[in-house]
Amino acid sequence: MTTWTAITTLDDKTRAEALAEALEAFDPAPTGVGCFEMEDGSRLWEIGAYFEAAPDSVRLDLLAAAHGARAFTVSELPEVDWVAKVRRDLCPVVAGRFFVYGSHDADKVPADALPLLIEAAMAFGTGHHGTTQGCLRALDRLAGQGFVGRRVLDLGCGTAVLAMAAARIWPGEFLASDIDAVAVEVAQANVAANGLDGRVRCIEAEGLEHPVLREGAPYELIFANILKGPLLALAAGITQSLAPGGKVILSGLLNEQAAEVIAVYSGLGNSVDHHEEIGDWSTLTLSKNH
Repeated sequence: MTTWTAITTLDDKTRAEALAEALEAFDPAPTGVGCFEMEDGSRLWEIGAYFEAAPDSVRLDLLAAAHGARAFTVSELPEVDWVAKVRRDLCPVVAGRFFVYGSHDADKVPADALPLLIEAAMAFGTGHHGTTQGCLRALDRLAGQGFVGRRVLDLGCGTAVLAMAAARIWPGEFLASDIDAVAVEVAQANVAANGLDGRVRCIEAEGLEHPVLREGAPYELIFANILKGPLLALAAGITQSLAPGGKVILSGLLNEQAAEVIAVYSGLGNSVDHHEEIGDWSTLTLSKNH
């Protein structure tokens, strides 16, 4: 089935979310609508929709203008089995002691690696992105230094690959949370596929206010592989949720955004242990001082 996309941008979160809500009521109805802050440092928000029939470009332009956005770019997408394509294109990833792979590469798992099976699906965190690799390498580095995390939270977990990685090396039950219901479903499926039922608990939650997340604190380690904006907004809550001497691994940051994040977390009483850049992306490991 042919699919059409309509995409535009705005420099204001409130107006972007309002435009996305208006798109939900568009005729023909879109099969999906998204609104997210772009990761290129532009501070722009991208608003997009998918349609099974070609949308009326004039009506789309009027809708964009009413919300102060530039005209939508409408494109026709070819029919592609995206999951099959991703499986062909994504090769296994080695990050320290961890080997992240799809089931089609099960025969390639090294005997001395800790395997993490992640299928191509509708959630972030296959291990190929520099942010996920950076977090896995940071975890490997901490474990190599003798650090042990028995109370661990993977905040904004996507596929839950980071929580599962922690469960591969340490005993205990770990938490993985995400604001997106689809991501939580994917995370639960991954946990089961990796034989980690009862070790990693997946929660749909926004921020750190869910009762299960509050009860789990204080944490010895928190992963937060999300965008700069949420990292800054959650900085105080993350710090409060850490045990004294606890570690936080932050990513989802462009290299040029790292200094601002470091400044905020340092101001809350955290010290930088390590800063790694992989391509355009930074991963930070910090310790809570007290």
